[in-house]
Amino acid sequence: MASPSEQAAYLRRNAVEALPAGELERQLARAEPLRVKLGIDPTAPDIHLGHTVVLEKLREFQDFGHTVVLIIGDYTARVGDPSGRSAMRPVLSGEEIDHNAETYQRQAFKILDPERTEVRRNGEWLDMPAEDLFRLTRHATVAQLLAREDFANRWKAQQPISVLELLYPLLQGYDSVAIEADIELGGTDQHFNLLLGREIQQAYGVPPQSILTMPILPGTDGVARMSKSSGNYIGVDEPPEEIFGKVMSIPDEAMPIYYSLLTHAAFDPAEHPNQAKRRLARILVAQFHGDEAAEQAEQHFDRLFKQRQLPDEVPEFRLPDGDPVHLPALLRDAFGVSGAEARRLLAGGGVKLNGEAMLGEQLDVSADRLRGAILQLGKRRFVRLGGR
Repeated sequence: MASPSEQAAYLRRNAVEALPAGELERQLARAEPLRVKLGIDPTAPDIHLGHTVVLEKLREFQDFGHTVVLIIGDYTARVGDPSGRSAMRPVLSGEEIDHNAETYQRQAFKILDPERTEVRRNGEWLDMPAEDLFRLTRHATVAQLLAREDFANRWKAQQPISVLELLYPLLQGYDSVAIEADIELGGTDQHFNLLLGREIQQAYGVPPQSILTMPILPGTDGVARMSKSSGNYIGVDEPPEEIFGKVMSIPDEAMPIYYSLLTHAAFDPAEHPNQAKRRLARILVAQFHGDEAAEQAEQHFDRLFKQRQLPDEVPEFRLPDGDPVHLPALLRDAFGVSGAEARRLLAGGGVKLNGEAMLGEQLDVSADRLRGAILQLGKRRFVRLGGR
């Protein structure tokens, strides 16, 4: 069995910071299961590969026998994590949060071991009396909170910062008190919150957690952080062919970090970039959908881009009632994209009808023109429009 120092070295692989220095080794030397915390606010229904960077690290802790405490932030989602934000987040309804929470948990278990995962909702303890909230707020100053880079930038730019946002790091820290976290993981943008969590634990007489921060995965553009709002994401629940195709679109120079953060396979700089992407795409599709799906996704990709053929099977989608048909609404219903994303794709020439790009300003199309046609979204998604 690996020694505590060997385990710590393995668990620090790819991590940006492990603080305080040497604490992880000391914790592992106890030879007892540790409680390793991750908090996720269900502000969107899907998990993408950027989220899996931390989830994969949690799985490594589980493989060494430790317990992951996955906190679904049903209460903190009502506040909105300001980390890395230049503006206030929109407020979600309770129904949206509950729906997203169920989806998050199901998708997280594609990576985490359910037997070693304790799922908690922080509404259990954050739905607290005002007196308890007042006690919590005494453990940080406004000056301390405004020193955070994102708050400082917004303050300097005279952009609004809500009192709720200032409370967020305190609420996240109290999560660590409630579940008695030994270790908390997060992205590098969580550095301030994780360290403040240590202070709050000490204030409540709980042994302070160590922290491990992980890098931020760039999106499919290879530059900006992966996010659904930027459109540069790969969702773990996306169809196999969509995952495969998106991986093939990633810039060559992003391959080393994708291999490092998302797989245990070694990146070979001597390998042709196309083959490196294919290997990565097969690994990721197999992880979320199985080996057979990975093989079929690669065949699908080759049919579209090598042989320039339509897929073997094109699902049929029935045209809605009414004439003309509003194209953004049709794209939303047929492909599950938002109206805003549909308009963006139309404007960028990303929508085709029988192989011809639709004009961005052409939002209403006659039903006769659509009936029986192949509607294509992006490079890899197709439906055959059925009649009424």
